[in-house]
Amino acid sequence: MPEPVTEPPGADPVYEALLYCNIPSVAERSMEGHAPHHFKLVSVHVFIRHGDRYPLYVIPKTKRPEIDCTLVANRKPYHPKLEAFVSHMSKGSGASFESPLHSLPLYPSHQLCEMGELTQTGVVQHLQNGQLLRDIYLKKHKLLPSDWSTGQLYLETTGKSRTLQSGLALLYGFLPDFDWKKIYFRHQPSALFCSGNCYCPVRNHYLEKEQRRQYLLRLKNNQLERTYGDMARIVDVPTKQLRAANPIDSMLCHFCHNVSFPCTRNGCIGMEHFKVIKMHQIEDERERQEKKLYLGYALLGAHPILNQTIGRMQRAAEGRRGELFALYSAHDVTLSPVLSALGLKEARFPRFAARLIFELWQDREKPSEHSVRILYNGVDVTFHTSFCRDHHKRSLKPMCPLENLVRFVKKDMFVALGGGGTNYHDACHREGL
Repeated sequence: MPEPVTEPPGADPVYEALLYCNIPSVAERSMEGHAPHHFKLVSVHVFIRHGDRYPLYVIPKTKRPEIDCTLVANRKPYHPKLEAFVSHMSKGSGASFESPLHSLPLYPSHQLCEMGELTQTGVVQHLQNGQLLRDIYLKKHKLLPSDWSTGQLYLETTGKSRTLQSGLALLYGFLPDFDWKKIYFRHQPSALFCSGNCYCPVRNHYLEKEQRRQYLLRLKNNQLERTYGDMARIVDVPTKQLRAANPIDSMLCHFCHNVSFPCTRNGCIGMEHFKVIKMHQIEDERERQEKKLYLGYALLGAHPILNQTIGRMQRAAEGRRGELFALYSAHDVTLSPVLSALGLKEARFPRFAARLIFELWQDREKPSEHSVRILYNGVDVTFHTSFCRDHHKRSLKPMCPLENLVRFVKKDMFVALGGGGTNYHDACHREGL
């Protein structure tokens, strides 16, 4: 048996895991859409992680968790729009999706979930996100006109069914019974959403160094190694094979869905194993912030999508016709670099159905002035970003000038990398690292 887990001060692995599960609740507080009355909302840019999913990995020689991925009204968690969502999705076969998205199912439907499949919890999480954003951005701020057009929405997703379905669930909560003819989902082949700018050798170099850091930290953690060894003994496989199966992924599914951890004739995988691995993840996150290797990867990994976002904001600020609501349906490996690049050190690892939102506002009293707010899971983190951390000390406005964000993406991100690069291409191909 592994010894009791030793926790760093202030860390509770079970509490952190519960936050990660993100069990839907009605009482969520949110700061989206908060601004003085003389400010007008111009555009909104939403980045989400897909909702709760079935594991991507199986613990060797154990029965996989029996989770039902059909959507039914008499199972918790539930959302009042769940049946209407299923009904509307069944009418979407003629919708306009960029290839290969049109071959994906529009909602989960397997009685025993397939690997990585979105669950009912995941659908409900994003129906709830969508409804929350509808109440704020449409009902309160009238972001979209009632006769909105295709060009006023920008929708993009990776080629996984869980991201497409999460995007559709949020969209349905946001625009119930939307006209399928007005919907166009673009396909993004890269989880970094780097479009045509994905080749970046220096980014890959930073990633290799970060992975080496992770490996060395794991080697130092004797308690973790003993825990993996004990779990490997229980399921009767070599420790290396057990570790390669990334058991925390499957264990989190058991934990979030309140399903018992697996047992064999050699014993049971238990909460004490789960706590040790989860505790190591928390420790890894802490060291990642300190060592800053990940920051180099994050700055280059997040640049293309941030550059695209400020371009869209600048066009909106100039009054040019274009997208008013952008939605990127993505993964933890999409949101994590963006959060890190923005300098949000306190931000937790993206939970299921996490949302990161950029709001663009116009000052009606000074129409040429535009400001941004940044919110993570409903919390205003604008003044926690590296480009706006001190701004509120100089200004009474509860938001950040758009120019600060533009300067950060166009210049300061490269300054932070060092090496004298002044653009993305040069920073990606810098020699002598």
